[in-house]
Formats: sequence, C-alpha cells, structure tokens
Amino acid sequence: MLGQAAAMQEIFRAIGRLSHSTITVLINGESGSGKELVARALHKHSPHAKGPFIAINTAAIPKDLLESELFGHEKGSFTGAQAQQKGRFEQAAGGTLFLDEIGDMPLEMQTRLLRVLSEGQFYRIGGQQSIKVQARIITATHQDLSKRVQEGSFREDLLHRLNVIRLQLPALRERTEDIPLLAAHLMQQAAQKLGIPAKTLAPETIACLKEFSFPGNVRQLENLCHWLTVMAPGKIIQLHDLPEEIRSTYGPTSEPAATPPHTETATTA
Repeated sequence: MLGQAAAMQEIFRAIGRLSHSTITVLINGESGSGKELVARALHKHSPHAKGPFIAINTAAIPKDLLESELFGHEKGSFTGAQAQQKGRFEQAAGGTLFLDEIGDMPLEMQTRLLRVLSEGQFYRIGGQQSIKVQARIITATHQDLSKRVQEGSFREDLLHRLNVIRLQLPALRERTEDIPLLAAHLMQQAAQKLGIPAKTLAPETIACLKEFSFPGNVRQLENLCHWLTVMAPGKIIQLHDLPEEIRSTYGPTSEPAATPPHTETATTA
C-alpha cells in the first residue's frame, strides 16, 4: 500500500495500533479502493501473521453454496457431497478470514455467521462435532451497513459484532496527491509483468490524472497503467496518449488516442 495523504496516513497508523491485536475489523470503502490490501496489511502486522490469509467474496458465491464454502460439509450431507470438505473458517485456522462484500450476505447466512461469532464455534453441514473458530475475522463492504439495517437487509446485532473497529478507506479522488506516486508504482508493476522497461508519465499527463474522478478508484488506475504500458508508443506517456474519457476532463487535445478496452469498476475490494 502506498499513500502520503492524511487519510491514508491515518489508515497506516491504525494498522500499527492494531498490530498486537486480533480484534474484529470492518473496512468501509468504495469498490476498487484497496480494501483487501488493507486486510492483508492487518494480517501481516498481527499475531496471526504466520498463519494463512483466506479471502472470500461473499457476493460472488451463489446463495445455496455460501454456507458450504464458509463452514464446510461432511461426506453425503447433500447431493454431490462425495467427500468431506473443510470450509473457509477451518482453512483460516491460526490466521485471518477476510469476508469481502459482507453487506451482500443473505439474511439467513447473517444469522448463521452471528451465531458462530457469538459462540466461537460452528458445525460443518451434516456434521455432529463442533469446531472451534481459531481465525481472526476481518470484513469489508462498499455499502452503508447502518442504512442496510434500516432497510431490513442487514442484521443490527451482526453489525454490532463486526463493527468493533471500523476503518474508512478514502476514494482515490479524495487523495489526489497520491496519484503521482501510485501511478509510477503501477507503471513499474505493469512493465515487470510484461518484461519490458517501465514508461514514465509526463508532468501534464500526471496533472490530467489528478483531475479525473476515477470512479473505479485504484483498480481503475491500475488498469489504465497496464493499458498505457501496452498501447502508448513512446517511453514517456504524453497527454494525448490518455483515453478520451480522461483527457476530456482536463481539456481538448489535438491528437486522438486509441480507445482502451472497457474495464469494469467491479464490486470487489
């Protein structure tokens, strides 16, 4: 993680203060803002650092499979269960379990999760023996969970369980001073993946990027840097090399640029 903005410095300080703790943490932030990176940093600087870091996007797992993914199942517990399978809670034993997009978890699974967090143990589907939870729990969402509670789509008692420590991750547009540093890092990263020399950004190009709102946050900047590494012809990225949607926020340019492939802003962290 990189960031010199005050909001990011506060995140770094919080990670440091939590380094000797295994307390539950809730990370709030827009899609693409780097919530999983924060979760990984919390894990790396914790007493569970030597254990596994297991991440699951609860919004990406079909409702009827989520329980088995989280808690595992016994052989023959349902059609297709041909062998015993450990769930993510067991896989994360001695480490950290990161539940991303917790705000999209179905209500019935919220009830099961609340029971597990309250009792500190769970059963595999079809199991008769309780299994102790031995992982730190970190959750993340791009949603306002208090609003979800008011709407009746999120349990208030579960929110209280998860919201012991809450970290608010800023959007990229709220820390534009970090864009030059992030862009340089991401250009270097893209070049390494492709096995080519890294390109640099001209001052006017950086100024343009700082004026763009980046609705997809750091993930969108990362995709842009990868595209520029592949598509821009020169070693120095000029303003006219940027996509029209970005250049138009800064001012008209005389030279057209190729159109990059559509990149989703995604709902994951």
